[in-house]
Amino acid sequence: MLKAILFDMDGVIVDTEPLHHKAYHKMFEDYGIEVSDQLYETFTGKSTRNVCKFLCSHFGLNEDPINLENRKRSHFNHLFDFDESLQLLEGVLELIQEYHANGLALILASSATMSTIDRVFKKFDLDQYFKAKLSGADLKASKPHPEIFIKAAEVSGHKKQHCMVIEDSTNGIVAANQAGIFCVAYKSEHSKNQDYTLANLVIEEFNEISFEKIQNLQSV
Repeated sequence: MLKAILFDMDGVIVDTEPLHHKAYHKMFEDYGIEVSDQLYETFTGKSTRNVCKFLCSHFGLNEDPINLENRKRSHFNHLFDFDESLQLLEGVLELIQEYHANGLALILASSATMSTIDRVFKKFDLDQYFKAKLSGADLKASKPHPEIFIKAAEVSGHKKQHCMVIEDSTNGIVAANQAGIFCVAYKSEHSKNQDYTLANLVIEEFNEISFEKIQNLQSV
């Protein structure tokens, strides 16, 4: 029986990807590097720190990756405060409220920094529904490493066979699969060219995983 839901954030709860895209590309311009769309797509689901480490290595930048990370974060924070396009994804608040009302433990497991997670949760008043929030930026390894979902299951207080992950990225789906946890892939219009092969279930609307429909999933 399903007892806990492990939510990704970007592309699942809130669509910060356009803001991240703008912030990243402003940072790329700052450092004079050209990142192809194909390469950029591989960053989805990875922590900013690991992306910046890769960029320094890949482009031979004589910079501390933390400088790139801070520059990107500065751009993102400005966009977060002033870009009005930032909204919760359609149907996700109702899903969160329904799961919470039915006693499921909700855990946030995101590659975003905790500061970004806290800002999103404060903006949309989500803390009241979640038992805990985990940031991949605070862990030794980020997605596609399974550490964050293993820890999220532990924090939920339930065995992983009673947990379900909701993800939208290739890296997140791989992480859930490696953790041995049932994974629902949300095929978001904002997550381009992601691989859903390892997902146990692929959806395009959140009403496809209403509490009534998933509470007795045989694979969980």
